[in-house]
Amino acid sequence: MFSKKVKGPEKARNHRNHSRFLMPLLFAALACVVFLSFGVGYYPLTPAQVVKGFAAGFGYKGDILPQAVTIFWHIRLPRILSAALIGASLSVAGSVYQGMFRNPLVSPDILGVSSGAGLGAALAILYGLPGLLIQLSAFAGGASAVVFSYLISRRSVHSQALSLVLTGSMVMALCNAGVTMIKYIADPGNVLQQLVFWLMGSLAKANLESLGWSAGPMAAGLILIYLLRWRVNLLTLDDEEAKSLGVNIRRYRVILIAASTMMSAGAVCLGGLIGWVGLMAPHMCRALVGPDYRRLIPASAMLGAAYLVLMDDVARSVLSMELPLGVVVSVMGAPFFIYLMIKRRGE
Repeated sequence: MFSKKVKGPEKARNHRNHSRFLMPLLFAALACVVFLSFGVGYYPLTPAQVVKGFAAGFGYKGDILPQAVTIFWHIRLPRILSAALIGASLSVAGSVYQGMFRNPLVSPDILGVSSGAGLGAALAILYGLPGLLIQLSAFAGGASAVVFSYLISRRSVHSQALSLVLTGSMVMALCNAGVTMIKYIADPGNVLQQLVFWLMGSLAKANLESLGWSAGPMAAGLILIYLLRWRVNLLTLDDEEAKSLGVNIRRYRVILIAASTMMSAGAVCLGGLIGWVGLMAPHMCRALVGPDYRRLIPASAMLGAAYLVLMDDVARSVLSMELPLGVVVSVMGAPFFIYLMIKRRGE
């Protein structure tokens, strides 16, 4: 009987002890993946060329080919940074939503942000708008979908968590129907191809300009959630239990939803629809560092960033032609989702 009582504290203590070693290991793994990714591609770069290419941006005049410098700064760097930022954003947003809705099978698009961003981008592509306006339209569509879901949920007689899930599913269905209609009426010779390519998710067109426009919302959301990461622990409690502790549960829920929306919408703007990262990475981190969000948030950010950078390496190197990143991630994510379903049924 006594062993059962101390099982929980002992498990939490073990997670704390493990995290002291796992956090530096995750950071080192992320740094190694990023460094090695600079050498992956149609024009391979050796580790020495990677170092010299980086130094060339700060005035280094040594023995290095000009094309290697161009590849490092204008092709590989924005792409790798985009993948890392998208992976970290989706992973952190997924971990927050999983805690908020108390369900490890929840993903960042639970409130319709990805579908709304897809609809916004589809409209911009249909009317032939340039790349920057496509990004802005996607961001506006994703944010509008979440705001719409939240406002409707407040009118529901059910609990707010359940209402958010139900209204998010409804908004997601409406946005997906809108995207399907746009695909039906789009010009198959040009617009439809561009739209399908964007919806599959890819970083092939990532550059420093597109990264600059999307990095702001994602970075702001990451910083805000990191500062409030211990408050996420309170959202995992029942609403009445959290209120009994003197916590304004609605205020923190709104703040965290807004921060997660900024990250998710920014990620979709930059890389298109890339799923599964926000489902897989938080679940793996929870098994490594435990459910305490003070450790789970930074661990999810690092693991999600490393994972998506690695998947992008696979997408641009496994075949002679580049594969859509969203497809590569889905191939890895679907079996993992099946594993989660089977594991939860066993529990």
